[in-house]
Amino acid sequence: MTTTSQDVITAKLERAFDTVDADGDGQLEWADYRAVADRYATAYRLDAEDRRSRALRNVFQMFWLELLRHSGVAGDRLTKDQFVAASRRAAIDSSRINVTDAIAHSIFDVVDVDGDNEVSEDEFARALTDVWKVAAPDAMDAFHRMDADGDGVISRPEFLRAMREYFFSDDPEAPGSLFFGRV
Repeated sequence: MTTTSQDVITAKLERAFDTVDADGDGQLEWADYRAVADRYATAYRLDAEDRRSRALRNVFQMFWLELLRHSGVAGDRLTKDQFVAASRRAAIDSSRINVTDAIAHSIFDVVDVDGDNEVSEDEFARALTDVWKVAAPDAMDAFHRMDADGDGVISRPEFLRAMREYFFSDDPEAPGSLFFGRV
């Protein structure tokens, strides 16, 4: 069976849904995204009032509100299908906020522990294994694929490109498609 581009993107978004659904109830709500922000704070030992922690919570809340706006549902919870559809619409709508880039910048700022504007293997592995619960071999495969110039670190532009690939690329082998492991 041939996989279409929509199937690859849908598969990635469905995996993101499963990863964010902290309580495993099959629906997302703001508490699930807040839990992701809290996992970052814990993994990177950030105080709740650290500017990076606050920025990440804020961008996740903006993303959540954009998902709700694009979902067409009246409530504050999304099923997997509603999430996938809303994520597709929110990712391409930059009328209020470019959520794809905003999320990427906020995550990068947290993951770049030493502030050198590069993400090392250790910094990246912590995000995928401690925050997103991706198996270490998959995390390292993603790291090496995202390091496009092969210099041993992921630069901010490489990270942004990968995040855009996650939302827009129909190539299951694109570096950004590997954020949560292989599709």
